[in-house]
Amino acid sequence: MSEINRSALDKARKAFEDRAWDQACAYFKQAEQASAPEPADLDTRAMAEFLAGRDAESTELLARAHKMYLDGGEVDKAVRSAFWLGMILMDGGDMAQGGGWLARAHRLLEERHLDCVEQGYLLIAAALQSLGSGDAATAQATFGQAEKIGQRFSDNDLVVLGRLGRGQALTQLGEVAEGLALLDEVMVAVTAGEVSEIPAGVAYCTVIEVCSEVFDFKRAREWTEALSRWCDSQPDLKSFRGQCLARRAEVMQMRGEWDEAAGEAQRAVELLDGRPAVGLARYVQAELHRLRGRFSDAEHGYREAHAAGRMPHPGLSQLRLAQGRVPAACSGLKGAVQEAQERGALRAQVLAAYVEVMLAAGEPAEARGAADELADMAAELNSSLLTAVSEAAQGSVLLAEGEARAALGKLRTACKLWREMEAPYEAARVQAQVGLACRQLGDEDGAQLELDAARSAFHRLGAVPDLGRIDGVAGRAPRATAGGLTDREVQVLRLVAAGKTNRSIAEELFLSEKTVARHLSNIFTKLGVTSRSAATSFAYQHDLV
Repeated sequence: MSEINRSALDKARKAFEDRAWDQACAYFKQAEQASAPEPADLDTRAMAEFLAGRDAESTELLARAHKMYLDGGEVDKAVRSAFWLGMILMDGGDMAQGGGWLARAHRLLEERHLDCVEQGYLLIAAALQSLGSGDAATAQATFGQAEKIGQRFSDNDLVVLGRLGRGQALTQLGEVAEGLALLDEVMVAVTAGEVSEIPAGVAYCTVIEVCSEVFDFKRAREWTEALSRWCDSQPDLKSFRGQCLARRAEVMQMRGEWDEAAGEAQRAVELLDGRPAVGLARYVQAELHRLRGRFSDAEHGYREAHAAGRMPHPGLSQLRLAQGRVPAACSGLKGAVQEAQERGALRAQVLAAYVEVMLAAGEPAEARGAADELADMAAELNSSLLTAVSEAAQGSVLLAEGEARAALGKLRTACKLWREMEAPYEAARVQAQVGLACRQLGDEDGAQLELDAARSAFHRLGAVPDLGRIDGVAGRAPRATAGGLTDREVQVLRLVAAGKTNRSIAEELFLSEKTVARHLSNIFTKLGVTSRSAATSFAYQHDLV
């Protein structure tokens, strides 16, 4: 080995240890230009290329390493390269190619009758297939076998992957507490740096997904923050960062940090472009547009999410409801209820939206059925989030049924839980319902207090459609502002000052263009101006923008 090659390899290996993935790849390339590489160095560089987000380079290197191991008679190591090659290809959506490499790895082990740790890695692939097909019991047993092989060969990566899978399978089998305990144990090993980077990234993403599925929002938020720190410690990291950003965007959306959530979702889309996981990021983007009243952008986002494999409901149906297209909202959600059969986070979201849409459609019996199923789910799981969703749904149905006193208790419980979870939008939505319940009970002062508080929250968040709805039910004259403008006229003026056309304003405020034009005429008259630019100048002079 030449001195140039040795120096470059030493630098490459040191950069890999330091988790400087781009630098490691550059030094490995430099070393390869000086002399032929060893298959182990190809393996290492392949991992660095994958972590740096270059899947094509990673799979090409793994294929080369696999061949060199086979030519050298190191079948077990060839199987390991084939395993990771298959997993990376399948993660990128190349299911046929990935399955082919895993099948080759199985055949090599069977032909040579090898007793090696790679048997456990192939069991991980088999268990994942069982889990994906809904056979959690078989998956749990197979993951357990892989974990034992990892323990026998002192392979921490395999032990963690096996234990991770067992925890995920147990939660699907209804053993939630036991499953989460295993996942917490996995994360102790991960955060202590006891496993390599790719299994660590897999563990972070899997644990956060499972926590979301079992409605453990506090756990999901905690591990999302840990994942963010892990990603930030590796500036060159591209793999897993996209999933991290998408999950962070979800958390930020719930916490009312909508601007920050939009930024994280956009970065996730850029990193995940072409990967199936981009569907989640697209859906979060669409939700943020819908909540802010940007309906055309929301529609586009839901379609993009659907194209990436993420169900566009319940968000798309909630968009249809906001647009006044109630039959379309009902139709979409009825299909979504049929599609989301498994009891989990997605079904809970669909059922909660179903309650809202069915009440709007004048079908309280349908709404009652969905609310009762949510109550059954909440009774099965000790989850503040699911209890809040269930209590809000029950309260809405009771309110529609004229049982305001019973509704008020349910709604206040839900509002309290949402506040404890630092979810201001959900809390404000329920608080508006509390105001309506107070009104049904004849407590007009209490109703106005609750509605005003909800309005303030929507205003801070920029939830334009909710502001319009709450103004429609508040039951009192709009408050006058600078220039004698009403709240609605101020909303229109702000959008004019932002350079919006009448059509854009109509879409954002869920009004007709004719109504917008009438508001604009009133604004010009009250302010004594004759142009949009003069009205904009007034808005800036009086701090209305």
